[in-house]
Amino acid sequence: MTAGTDRTALVVVDLQNDFCAGPVAAARYPGDPQRLAAVAANSARAVGTARAHGTEVVFVRFLGDPVHQGAAWRHRDAALGKRPKCLDGSWGAEFHAVVPEPGEAVFTKYACFDAFLGEGFGAHLSGRGIGHLVFAGVFADVCVDSTARTAFQKGFHVTVLRDCTAALHYPDEDVLRFMGRVYGARVTTHDRPAVWTRLPEHLEGP
Repeated sequence: MTAGTDRTALVVVDLQNDFCAGPVAAARYPGDPQRLAAVAANSARAVGTARAHGTEVVFVRFLGDPVHQGAAWRHRDAALGKRPKCLDGSWGAEFHAVVPEPGEAVFTKYACFDAFLGEGFGAHLSGRGIGHLVFAGVFADVCVDSTARTAFQKGFHVTVLRDCTAALHYPDEDVLRFMGRVYGARVTTHDRPAVWTRLPEHLEGP
């Protein structure tokens, strides 16, 4: 591991009303709505735990206004009859179950999945000496996966909190297994902070 990049950050991805609660989320998520409620509640607990342990919390949010969409995104939505979500200034775009505290970083993705495409996200992590990202939020097979994939390729170690995320299109366990195999992601639960607030043991120094 590169010297000076041994810190951990909890990255909370797209925990917003249009993805977690209300009619838009209910119409989109194919599973039990209680699963989304549990993911949000567990993610909020993970945020509290991270703060109590002195682990940095970084929030990522999505804005899907048509003005932010590229041509391919607009074409897909038109073809599939998809309506934009998390419109700037709307209730749907507001954080759900969590509220960033003063001083905690918030990054915005404009009609894209990968947080590294949001301005300042990667630079913030590098500037803070963060080399280990712990993921909570939605969806495991879309924005969480996209960000974890880039994180791995950029040299970050990846941990995913299985009870703090859910997949939209594929079975949760299949997605988590994929991330474990391809990104070397460590998968654990929010109630094991002694595990996820630290680097994987084989990476730690003496």
